[in-house]
Amino acid sequence: MTTMHRAADASRDASRTVRPPRRGAAPPAWLVVALACAGQFLVVLDVSVVNVALPSMRTDLGMSAPGLQWVVNAYAIAFAGFMLLGGRAGDLYGRKRMFLVGLALFTLASLCGGLAQDGWQLLLARAVQGLGAAVLAPSTLTIVTSAVAEGAARARAIATWTAVGAGGGAAGGLVGGVLVDTLSWRWVLLINVPVGAVVLLSSLRWLPESRAGDRRRLDLPGAVLVTAGLGVLAYGISQTEAEGWTAAATLVPLAAGLALIALFLVVEVRTAAPLMPLGLFRARAVSSANAAMFVNGSAMFSMWFFMTLYAQNVLGYTPLEAGLALVPSSLAVLIGSKSAPRFMPVLGARNVAVLGALLAAVGFGWQSLMTARGDYLTEIMFPGILMMLGAGLTATPLAALATSGAAPGEAGLVSGLVNTSRTMGGSLGLAVMSTIAAARTARAAGSGAGTPEALTEGYALAFRTGAGVLLGGVVLMVVWLPWGRAAAPAVAAVSASADGEVVVDTDAVVNGDAVVNGDAVVDAEGTASRSFEK
Repeated sequence: MTTMHRAADASRDASRTVRPPRRGAAPPAWLVVALACAGQFLVVLDVSVVNVALPSMRTDLGMSAPGLQWVVNAYAIAFAGFMLLGGRAGDLYGRKRMFLVGLALFTLASLCGGLAQDGWQLLLARAVQGLGAAVLAPSTLTIVTSAVAEGAARARAIATWTAVGAGGGAAGGLVGGVLVDTLSWRWVLLINVPVGAVVLLSSLRWLPESRAGDRRRLDLPGAVLVTAGLGVLAYGISQTEAEGWTAAATLVPLAAGLALIALFLVVEVRTAAPLMPLGLFRARAVSSANAAMFVNGSAMFSMWFFMTLYAQNVLGYTPLEAGLALVPSSLAVLIGSKSAPRFMPVLGARNVAVLGALLAAVGFGWQSLMTARGDYLTEIMFPGILMMLGAGLTATPLAALATSGAAPGEAGLVSGLVNTSRTMGGSLGLAVMSTIAAARTARAAGSGAGTPEALTEGYALAFRTGAGVLLGGVVLMVVWLPWGRAAAPAVAAVSASADGEVVVDTDAVVNGDAVVNGDAVVDAEGTASRSFEK
C-alpha cells in the first residue's frame, strides 16, 4: 500500500513537473491587444478631456487666464520632449517594462492632479502625466503587433488600436463634460486612477515582454534640454502680456529658452545616438514637411482651447454642452484625414496640404467674426468643421511627404518628428495666442466693454492671428514642399486622428517597416515616437 501511495505521489509530482505552470502560459492575443489599447485610450483621452474642465479649474484654483494655457502645455511639452526617449527606452529595457513604468507614473500623477489644492500643484501633476505618457505610449503599438501574427489578424488588431486612439480624442470633450457636470473637474483626472490601476495589474500579469536588442544609449541630455528649452521659451512668451517685451522678466526666460534649444542642437550633433538626428533634415521633403507642420500646428493646436473657453465663458454653455458642441469638429478631422489619401494620387500631396491649410484659414477667419451672443451653427459648428476638416486634409499629406523623403530605416523616426514638430509648434503657438488674447481682453475691458464682450474680442483676435499664421504656412508649403506625389505605401498608411495627429489606417507600412500613428511610430528596430493632441 505504501509503495502504491508513493508511486501515485511520484506520478502526481511528475505531472506537475511536465505540465507548464499557468502563470507561464502565453496570454490570449485579444487580451494583450485589449490591454495595450486601454493604455493608449487613457493617454489620448487625457489630451482632450481637460479642455472642457478649464473654466472650472480656473475658478476653483484661482488660476490666471494666461496661466490656464499651462494645464494644456505642461502635458504637451513633457509629452513631446520625452517621447523619442521613451521609445528608445522601450527598445533597451523592454516594452512591457516601460509600459508599466509609464502607466504607473501616469496614474499616480492623475491622482495628484485630481487632489491638487493650488494651481502649481495641478501644473506639476500635468507635466508628470506627460512624462508618464511619453514612456507608456511608444510601447502600445509594438505590443499589439508582436502579439498578433502578420496578416489579416494583425490588420484587424492595428485597426482596433487606431480606432481606440481616434475614439479617445473624439470622446474627450464629451466624457469631460459629463464628468464635470455630474461630479467635478477633478474627476477628469481622478477617473484615470481606478482604470489605470486595473490596467496596470492586468498588464503586470498578462503582457509579454519584448525588446529590440538595440545597444544604443539613451539621449537623456537631449530630451531634458529640448523639453526645458521649450518650457522656458513658452513661459517667456506668456510673460509678455503682463511685463511687456522689454522687461527682464520676459527677456531672461526668452534668452534662456533659446540658449537651451541651441545647446540641444549642439548635443545632437556631438552625441553618438542623438534623440533627433539633424542629418535627416538635409532631405528637402523632411525639412519642409516638418517646418510646415510646426507652423500649421502653432495655429490649429489652439483651436480647441479657445473654442471651449468661448462656449463656456461667453455663451454660458455647461461643460457637457461645450463637449457636445465640438463633436462635429472632431468628426470633421476624421473625415478630412480619411479623404486626403483619395485626393493625393490625383492632386499631389503638396496641393492637398495647401488646400487643407487654406480651408482651415477660412474657418479661422470665420470664427474670428464671433460675437458675445453667438449662434451655435454660424459661430461654433460650421467654422469649427472647416478648421478641423482642413487640419485633417493637411496633416496626412505632410506626414506622407516627410516619410517619402526618408531612408527605409529612418521612416519611423521621421514620421515621429513630424508629429513632434506639430506638438512643439502648437505649444509655442498656444503661448503666443493666449498672450495675444489676454492682452486684447485687458484693453477691451479697460475701454469699458463688459466681460463677455471683452473676452470675445480677445478670442477673436487669437483666431484672426491663427488665420494669418495658416496663410503664412500656405506660402511656405507652396515655395518649399516638393512637387512630387508621395509614394503609394505612405498614402495607404497615413491618416489623422480626431485631434489632427497622424495615425495608421491599416497594417500598411511605410518604406517597408514603419507604422505611422497618432501615438507611436515604430520602425524595424522598434523606434517609437509620440505626438500630443490638442
